[in-house]
Amino acid sequence: MSVSEAPVGAQPGPESWTQSWPRWAPSAAATWGALYATVQLTWAVTGTTVPWTPGTPYAPVAQLLLALLAVVAAAACLATARPLTRAGATAVTTVLAVAVPVFVAGMISLPLQFVTLVSGSGVESATGLAHVLLDTAGAGLLVLTAAGHRRRLRGRCVRCGQAHRGVGAGPLLHPDASTASRRTRVAVYALMCGIVPWAGVKTVWTLGGDALGVTAEEWDRANAAAPASARALASVGIDITVLAALLAIFLLLGLMYRWGMVFPRWTLFLSGRRVPRLLPLVPAWLTAASLSVYGIGLTVYAPLTAVGVLPAIEPSGGFTRAGLTWMIAFGGLAFAGLGLGLVVAARSYASRTHPFCAVAGERNLWTAAR
Repeated sequence: MSVSEAPVGAQPGPESWTQSWPRWAPSAAATWGALYATVQLTWAVTGTTVPWTPGTPYAPVAQLLLALLAVVAAAACLATARPLTRAGATAVTTVLAVAVPVFVAGMISLPLQFVTLVSGSGVESATGLAHVLLDTAGAGLLVLTAAGHRRRLRGRCVRCGQAHRGVGAGPLLHPDASTASRRTRVAVYALMCGIVPWAGVKTVWTLGGDALGVTAEEWDRANAAAPASARALASVGIDITVLAALLAIFLLLGLMYRWGMVFPRWTLFLSGRRVPRLLPLVPAWLTAASLSVYGIGLTVYAPLTAVGVLPAIEPSGGFTRAGLTWMIAFGGLAFAGLGLGLVVAARSYASRTHPFCAVAGERNLWTAAR
């Protein structure tokens, strides 16, 4: 059966650099590991301050450990492209299982860095931003390499992840546009509701109202040092962080519906063309983990401070202790809801848009015909 007899909506196309990632991801990850280790060693030797949190820098010993982990991960990535014994495969899997969470944790502040830059607030720390970007690049390359390694161990095609004869080469087929399942949509909409209290309180302040014991005037004074763009939006009742959250909701909707797979009419000259699957997936993946971890942390922290298990943050800017606790809880619900919603929606989108080799498509059609 030929490629032209593929399922309706499946379109073959030439292999691009994004589709040939199994060939270049291990070497790219190894190159990143060498660069990352060099940068960390340079910072450690020269005593350069690299913020871990706003008030806590990375200790030199932590930078040395990160450099060592990057070197070991680079070696493991290069090994994935070669035949491995059972012990070697286990060692590589273990290294990647340790390295991926470490460098994913290092990119947690990426959404905050993005909002800060877009709002015009500038860069608080050049080394901090560089560290986050290096961790983000490394996490992405290590995840790709780990995915290819897992598929090799399972005897699947490294490129499309399916079991078929022949190497992963030739044209790829793209599934037809589809909508996420009802279960996925219900889960994502429920998670999106977490933004309502947080966005509602901030909108009340920007519109001149009082909430949680804080007046609009006190809120304005607390944000007097905000950049001009943020103040301009606030003057018309729009908080810039709420606007960023609305962009995340737009991304969530695109991940769930057909217009996120095929450009709709309002995109003018792009109308009817297939959306590159990485266009929505990359920002979703980059922000999902960070927002989820940050939001869950705030959601757990707020009640623990309320009952005295953890020390509370000293209120300022007109907040009472109770009001600040509620605002932290609202922020936790909003960020965790958006982050977990992106995880669920991106997983569905990745599955619905996953391309497969034409050989696999022919095999599936033959099986269905039988």
